[in-house]
Amino acid sequence: MIIIHDTVVVTGIADEPVRRNAAIAIEGGAIAAIGATDDVLARYEGGELIDGRGFAVMPGLANCHNHLVRVLARGVFEDQPAPNTPPYSRRAKLPFPALTKSERRSMVRLGALEAIRGGTTLLMDIAGAIEDYAAVLAGTGLRLVLAEQGTDRARGVRVGEAVAFDRDPERGEGALQAMRALFDNWNGAMGGRVKVAAAVHAPDMASPEFLGEVRALQQRLGCLATIHLNQYWGEVDAVKMARGKPPTLYLADAGFLSDRLVAAHCRCMTKEEQAALGTARTTVCFTPVASARGGRLADISALEQAGCEIVLGTDEFTEDMFEVMRMALLLERARRGDGDSVMPHQVFRWATANGYRALGFPDGGTLREGGLADLVMMDVSGAHHAPGLRINASVVHTGQAGDIRSVMVDGTWIMRDGKVLTVDEEAVIDEAREVARTAWARTLAENPTISVPDGFSV
Repeated sequence: MIIIHDTVVVTGIADEPVRRNAAIAIEGGAIAAIGATDDVLARYEGGELIDGRGFAVMPGLANCHNHLVRVLARGVFEDQPAPNTPPYSRRAKLPFPALTKSERRSMVRLGALEAIRGGTTLLMDIAGAIEDYAAVLAGTGLRLVLAEQGTDRARGVRVGEAVAFDRDPERGEGALQAMRALFDNWNGAMGGRVKVAAAVHAPDMASPEFLGEVRALQQRLGCLATIHLNQYWGEVDAVKMARGKPPTLYLADAGFLSDRLVAAHCRCMTKEEQAALGTARTTVCFTPVASARGGRLADISALEQAGCEIVLGTDEFTEDMFEVMRMALLLERARRGDGDSVMPHQVFRWATANGYRALGFPDGGTLREGGLADLVMMDVSGAHHAPGLRINASVVHTGQAGDIRSVMVDGTWIMRDGKVLTVDEEAVIDEAREVARTAWARTLAENPTISVPDGFSV
């Protein structure tokens, strides 16, 4: 039994979002009680007592769209966005380095470390060949959805390039086999802390046959599916060229849309497509930071009104979910031209309860008796939180990843008093720096004619 007492509990529950002078008791992997400090302390004896004064205890954050390996390109690819007007090719830009299995593990450790430090407790990682690093990622203590990503488009074409579609059935079958193998090896692992999903790269990277095969596999396994959807204008043109319709309607006609699908981005989209997603009750993952970088924004209000549940994700290069929450709030207000249209409690719900529910963990994302003990302790004693009149709002408006001092997943501390317990932080950072230098130097040597961004150095 662990009891955090004399604290502020941000429950994330609508009818009682904040409880002051409160205590929360954790037993096993669940929350045993939340109430007034005196009442909880009188009810339980013999547990470990943690003084929560100066802290807010709140649900851990759910990052519903992430590519951990791509932290390698932090500071580089943020300024290499896909074009919003023809021609859509990005071939003159610095390519992402090809990595060995060991190098991929190093970058995943780095991304996971940053995620933990920033209060993320649930994360969906989307990549190919996740088996290369699944054990490393599971060992961080995070709650995970591992989404094995595939395509059956012939190699040599990037997402968002409006060129003819050539199918590679063998590539598609290899992707399906990888999805099945990852599911068999990891779904339900670590006491149920790890789940596996099926991921299609994007509509312009998938034939109708491949979409049908992945959907059938998803139904047979009973797992989630995810896809990058209406991400780029080049993707829209590519799908129209190959299929005669925009991406979301292409997926609808292929039978791929469902209430067990998480569609990321949904930026370059018609009203008819928004309605189709809502009718299918598809979850939409809003990635505001990545969207702002590329100058494209989803119409979140229209998608939510159509019937989509909204969740949040960092996408790539960063694991800062506080930046994501704040950008989601501000960009939606700016896009709508209405400062009253989105409130902090809504964005916080997107980042917690909605994310947990969408990723298949409905008992998490709020702090309530019987719920999952996935929570964080946030230092709210700093000047940027004072005077602390409305802490559930300041979490979104002024909260910082560096405020997180302790992180618990499934009743186990994975960070305590500012120290990450599941990885050697200094070693992870040193190793990642060396991997990055080596990988980028190798890529530059292989691409001597490619110009590098200002200030880039290995």
